[in-house]
Amino acid sequence: MGVFNVHERLLTAGQGEVGALIDTLSGGEDDLLWPGGLWEAMEFDRPLAVGAVGGHGPVRYTVAAYVPGTWVRFAFTGPRGFHGFHEFAVLPVDAERTLLRHTLAMNVSGVSRITWPLAYRAGHDAVLEDCLDRAELACTGTIAHRARWSPYVRFLRGLERLVTRPDTP
Repeated sequence: MGVFNVHERLLTAGQGEVGALIDTLSGGEDDLLWPGGLWEAMEFDRPLAVGAVGGHGPVRYTVAAYVPGTWVRFAFTGPRGFHGFHEFAVLPVDAERTLLRHTLAMNVSGVSRITWPLAYRAGHDAVLEDCLDRAELACTGTIAHRARWSPYVRFLRGLERLVTRPDTP
């Protein structure tokens, strides 16, 4: 099964300012793009560069290509059955506006033919909209239309907390 999924936001900011957001991807405190406080942290085994290995939660990937301030592509290494990539790209529109685009292109096989539509897709869409909110806030100081989690995403997040919370005495 093929999956092609695009999220993008037109930002009132120059290419350099938007591109700098991509360069902060790390999941750390200085990361201006990844919504680590809301979602599983993005982490890598080294600073963002080709060959860096990491991911977020059960989604694992390697940095396959990176042009600082412009584009980064991550090739999936997990979960099993995810075959493809996801990427952030900075696309200048004019001197004052830039499009930040995230593209996911993959084929899914095996059990991922079930887990992608039932569990991963809604969370993917929500985390990407949260990323774009963070980008808009970083570039403009405000968010015109804040992303909202669907009831299904809220249900999945609650289920995840039940399953992963540590045992309490």
